[in-house]
Amino acid sequence: MRQNQSIKAIWAGCTLALAGLALLGSSGATAQARAVPDSPSAALANYSGADRQQRLVEGAKKEGEVSVYNSAPVDDMKIFAGAFEKKYGIKVKVWRSSSENIVQRAVTEARAGRFEVDVVETNAPEMEALSRERLLQEVKSPYLQDLIPQALPPHREWIGTRLNMFTAAYNTRLVKKEDLPKTYEDLLNPKWKGRLGIESSDLDWFAAVVGDMGEAKGLKLFRDIVATNGISVRTGHTLLVNLVVSGEIPLALTIYNYKAEQLKNDGAPIDWFVMQPGLARPQGVGVARRAPHPNAAILFHDFMLSDAQEMFIKRDFVPTSKKINTPLNKFPFRFIDPKIALDENAKWSKLYREIIGAAK
Repeated sequence: MRQNQSIKAIWAGCTLALAGLALLGSSGATAQARAVPDSPSAALANYSGADRQQRLVEGAKKEGEVSVYNSAPVDDMKIFAGAFEKKYGIKVKVWRSSSENIVQRAVTEARAGRFEVDVVETNAPEMEALSRERLLQEVKSPYLQDLIPQALPPHREWIGTRLNMFTAAYNTRLVKKEDLPKTYEDLLNPKWKGRLGIESSDLDWFAAVVGDMGEAKGLKLFRDIVATNGISVRTGHTLLVNLVVSGEIPLALTIYNYKAEQLKNDGAPIDWFVMQPGLARPQGVGVARRAPHPNAAILFHDFMLSDAQEMFIKRDFVPTSKKINTPLNKFPFRFIDPKIALDENAKWSKLYREIIGAAK
């Protein structure tokens, strides 16, 4: 296994320049969000006594429910929420939306003095944005020791639960395995004309791939690919995978491998493969600093770092537990720096739109 970026660099400081989060750019929004008082549940989150689990369970049962803002596919989250409810008898209320919308809602509620969310579970850049706005509470969970180091940002206000592996996917009825491109340069072959697809928001993937090639060379290559063969841009990784299955897009460049693996195991004509550099983006979980149900929130946080790890691998996700064998052992990979989607958003979103195009 190869690690090409230091953990310190991976978790470098991020600002709130994320696309779609314009409200965070205003001084009023940021000031009000940062004015959130210290967490009244900090003592609970830091507690490590022998009766920690018992206290959390008893407190959570009195609270009766936990509110989770989540961006995972509905069918997947239903499995995790159902297992938590079955184990503890505590209702999980899920609000699902895009990762950008989750940040917008959490910050808007904080500005208004409304604290409705207990737990946030979404992509690393958005989790880091919430941490920067002081909306998350560090939890000193005993399960942190079981995770890979890359899952643990220094502040510990959110923790990586699983990894979204960026891979390509193809329709096995329309593309032969022996014809697959081995490098991005192979996409210049005219046989790919009108057959390529990509997700509309993957600018951090784009920046990482281009950076690996050398920026000038990489940007020229993608301009040439688009000019020669075109790339259909679609919004949503699940949608893109389904378009591969239907045959509308024979080869997609940016999907999450777990969804292709799920559909493949269900008999769909799809498979996935890796063109180097192999890239991964963590998905994380964090407890809200002002969680209305703090015991249930911490209990759910711990659940995602423990019981859910085995469930992830069964759902073809890549868990962050060191105890579980994952696809990470099968090919070289590196982690996408969250600052690309935050600090460098303006640059790369502009280049992505100009070179790749807009969603259809």
